[in-house]
Amino acid sequence: MAGKIKVWFDAEADFLEVRFCDVAGYEKTTSNDAVMERVDAQGNVIGFSILGVSRIRKDKPLEAELPAA
Repeated sequence: MAGKIKVWFDAEADFLEVRFCDVAGYEKTTSNDAVMERVDAQGNVIGFSILGVSRIRKDKPLEAELPAA
């Protein structure tokens, strides 16, 4: 994947969002309660968000499936 990404971090809400493009989309749940995928109208993943970023353990990565459309 080439191109720009946009990353937002809200320390007060403990929330991180990453977007791969600026098209309209909506949030969907994933296999991990802390991770939401952002998809476009066709179901293509266009970003993701993570809740509770500060609670991620340093010795174990956060994992979630972002299925392809």
